[in-house]
Amino acid sequence: MSLDALRERLPAYAKDLSLNLSSLANETVLDDEQKWGAFVASAHAVGQSDVVRAAEATARAAGLSPAALDAAKAAAAIMGMNNVYYRALHLMRNAEYRTMPARLRMNILGNPGVKKMNFELWSTAVSAINGCGACLDAHEDELRKGGVPAAQIQAALRIAAVVNAVSRVLAAQSALVPA
Repeated sequence: MSLDALRERLPAYAKDLSLNLSSLANETVLDDEQKWGAFVASAHAVGQSDVVRAAEATARAAGLSPAALDAAKAAAAIMGMNNVYYRALHLMRNAEYRTMPARLRMNILGNPGVKKMNFELWSTAVSAINGCGACLDAHEDELRKGGVPAAQIQAALRIAAVVNAVSRVLAAQSALVPA
């Protein structure tokens, strides 16, 4: 399944999502690895099977390397853990927890298998989907230190937003199908 096939499955009320999906697939502010990695990481963060399959198939067809594909999935995996943990620390009034070591393995952050800034970009997209303000700030700081312009960060956030919305619409539509 491709992103175009996915667009065809969207109901009329989600036409804006279809148009946004198309324009983001043709986004030029990100290079192909950044863009397709953001699509794959975002799809894995939401976990809707049709969207995951379409994002991966389109990314592979566009030339995303196996290493970048794995790194994008790793960004979704590690942020799935980190976003819960660090969002909880951020939300809790008791500051004592913020002084304690996390004691969670995060080795992928040091050696993601792709350019560090691309991994940071994908981690930012996933953190937006998962709603972790602390992680968003931390990854955006790293991106800005690494010279990544705001327009590229915004593009990754736009991909995350649209992939999330498309996933939710398709999940809701499947709930309407009689069992």
